[in-house]
Amino acid sequence: MKVTPLEKQQVSGPAVAMYEELEQKGGKVINFNFFKVLAYKPEILKTFMEFYQQVWREGTMPAATKELAYLRTSILNGCEY
Repeated sequence: MKVTPLEKQQVSGPAVAMYEELEQKGGKVINFNFFKVLAYKPEILKTFMEFYQQVWREGTMPAATKELAYLRTSILNGCEY
């Protein structure tokens, strides 16, 4: 089963604001298919974004280390991203 990611013009309500926030922080949302699929359930998208922001906020672990862990986990799980 294939789930088609939602484009900004296809969402409404709080999801629009979340797309705009993603665009401000990381360019165009077109790079964030994972978030675009979560937009089918805006409450899940909102919760995940809050978690995601906490993971990537500045802290004791350098961003490069977080990125390597993210990449390694993706590779081990056969993810394309």
